[in-house]
Amino acid sequence: MSYSRHMEDEYQKFVRRMNPPRVVIDNDSSQNATIIQVDSANKHGVLLEVVQVLTDLNFIITKAYISSDGGWFMDVFNVTDQEGNKIRDEQVLDYVRVSLGSETSFTTSVTSIGSNDHTVIELTGSDRPGLLSELCAVLTHFKCNVSNAELWTHNGRAASIMQVTDEETGGPICDDEERLDTIKQMLCNVLKGSNERRDAKTCVAHCVTHTERRLHQMMLTDRDYERGNDDEGLDDKQRPDVKVVDWYDKDCSVVTIRCKDRPKLLFDTICTLTDMDYVVFHGNVDAEGPEALHEYCIRHIDGSHVKSDAERQRVIQCLEAAIERRVSEGLKLELCTTDRVGLLSNVTRIFRENSLTVTRAQVATRDNKAVNTFYVQDASGYPVDLKIIESIRKEIGQTILKVKGNYEDSNQVSQDSPTKSLFRGLFKSKSFCNFGLVRSHS
Repeated sequence: MSYSRHMEDEYQKFVRRMNPPRVVIDNDSSQNATIIQVDSANKHGVLLEVVQVLTDLNFIITKAYISSDGGWFMDVFNVTDQEGNKIRDEQVLDYVRVSLGSETSFTTSVTSIGSNDHTVIELTGSDRPGLLSELCAVLTHFKCNVSNAELWTHNGRAASIMQVTDEETGGPICDDEERLDTIKQMLCNVLKGSNERRDAKTCVAHCVTHTERRLHQMMLTDRDYERGNDDEGLDDKQRPDVKVVDWYDKDCSVVTIRCKDRPKLLFDTICTLTDMDYVVFHGNVDAEGPEALHEYCIRHIDGSHVKSDAERQRVIQCLEAAIERRVSEGLKLELCTTDRVGLLSNVTRIFRENSLTVTRAQVATRDNKAVNTFYVQDASGYPVDLKIIESIRKEIGQTILKVKGNYEDSNQVSQDSPTKSLFRGLFKSKSFCNFGLVRSHS
């Protein structure tokens, strides 16, 4: 009797159904953290799916032990909340048990994109000052509203995922193919700019995708890890220390990462290795201090170790890029107000007119409220003029625009985002709930 590949896949599914993940949560063994242990049948990508669930809950992973050699895996994570406390909320812990204990729940995420209520447009291209403003202007011209969006920039490249609705109907725009094709072409022209050497791409996503994982995939495909001779990115002292060596006795390669710790660091590195078709079958993570140490034993999905210096260098570059994508320079501003058509276009236009460039952005609409976060820099590369910030506060109102961090800190590398000026009455009759200038380390 011969067995097909399909029969083998069905057998693996049967094994996983008969042996669903087992989740054990321990709040007693450690003084400083909640310990979460997950045991299950192994499959490619399951480690990333577990880390993704923990990360989406904004847990801080201080330690981790990974073992997934063979047909089973066991992962142990020490986690805390954002304040460094154990996870005591029973509703949250029950959610963890349900999410990690179900074979089908891994793919569902609170930060996923894709819905019948809007059209999702993915964009990659050359970064430059005013890019987000120009993209928003195109969408506004075609009577589209951006309900949710995320923009990353790194190494002269930009990637964005935007959820777009029709201004009149409030629904998706994908039903009008001619209109959608025109919009995609105009956005592509903006993304390409004057860079004839690199392509720009726009496409419509039709499936539910984890937003941050998809952004990593887009930038990896766009080869943002390639550094030119004129690279002005992080210097050697700021750049993460990534090494890849062969462990011949075990027929695998060992990846060592040392860098400043921050939330979502484990997700970013595991995400990149998974999408490069590497399997992490053993690993240790120590992030209890200001510096994180990650050690992974990896093999390619076909069972081979890193075979050449060129492959080794590519793994190093891709992991460096994955870590650096979240390190945004500049000021972070948060905008919360009643949503309206053209709001994002107006705000980003004001940034551009005041010589600020957006290095990273997160746009969300919740219960008819726009909750937006921007990271901005001076377009010329100089520190943001504090007089401009003060004039913005006067225009908006001292109680609306609040400075929560030190101005001096804003000119250093931070881990989030920034923004700029508004005119009094720009959002006349629209209520601001908070427009704060802060510095964070997420």
